[in-house]
Amino acid sequence: MAITLDKAVRDELVTRLQDFLRDELSTEIGNFDAEFLLDFFVREAGHVYYNQGLTDAMQAMEAKVEEFGEVIYGLQQSDP
Repeated sequence: MAITLDKAVRDELVTRLQDFLRDELSTEIGNFDAEFLLDFFVREAGHVYYNQGLTDAMQAMEAKVEEFGEVIYGLQQSDP
């Protein structure tokens, strides 16, 4: 499954990439080059960030499920 970006998000990232290159590396690039560079980063590194996000979400869910289990255990009643 390819990672796709909403047009508004993509446009914002292109602008930010251009700003970064100009401010930090004194390099000016046009929209086409910035889009090409963004596509490279998404293609080559996007899956790493996506997978880390999934791992973080799974860990957060597992922590909440464990917490929920403790609450349920606390509701158990002992024999009269």
